[in-house]
Amino acid sequence: MKDPLFDPLTEFRKVNTAGTLTLARQAAEAGVRRFVFISSIGVNGNQSIKPFNEQDTPAPHDLYAISKFEAEQGLWGIQQDTGMEVVVIRPPLVYGPNAPGNFGALMRVVQRGWPLPLGAVHNQRSLVALDNLVDFVITCLDHPAAANQIFLVSDGEDLSTTELLRRVAHALGRPARLIPVPVSLLAAGAALLGRRDMAQRLCGSLQVDISKTQTLLGWNPPISVDEGLRRTALGFLHETTL
Repeated sequence: MKDPLFDPLTEFRKVNTAGTLTLARQAAEAGVRRFVFISSIGVNGNQSIKPFNEQDTPAPHDLYAISKFEAEQGLWGIQQDTGMEVVVIRPPLVYGPNAPGNFGALMRVVQRGWPLPLGAVHNQRSLVALDNLVDFVITCLDHPAAANQIFLVSDGEDLSTTELLRRVAHALGRPARLIPVPVSLLAAGAALLGRRDMAQRLCGSLQVDISKTQTLLGWNPPISVDEGLRRTALGFLHETTL
């Protein structure tokens, strides 16, 4: 996401768009019945006023999300041309053992016991544990009602950044050292440091509505947020002791 290439959109398109569509065409030619594509909630947007749903007008917010949305559009064209069924899944942040990126960084900071100025953030964000996402993908492989549908998926429980950090600390067996700094001050500080995007991810809301997933497919997350965080913490602690 921070690749310093001159034209990162072209690089995202090579893999996320062209790579996906090449594979889909080959799958259709080979007689594959259904193609399941893991897209991104970023196709809906990067901040929600109300929980996103599958009927919302797409509003991809960055180059990565643009390339994912273009892949989705291309897949629907292939579906029309070949009759191969397509399922599009748009997950929010995925966490689990060995989670990279921001979630991995969050785990490291909490494990080290560093104080964080995030004790008064009252946003709401949807997450999905890796085990829940895998279970949902398996459901979409052969469920008759999943054909040619878009689905949002999550753990079914949304958390504020403050609550997430508390639960991560509990899973790691560490104290949550959270300082209650007003969000307005956090935003101002982030702006001065040129980190508005980070402040938005930490303080803004991004919720997804999984009622279509539950109603149409009869699917519910098999594990809770706390269980997902427990498994993530076990993987993290195992990795750090190697």
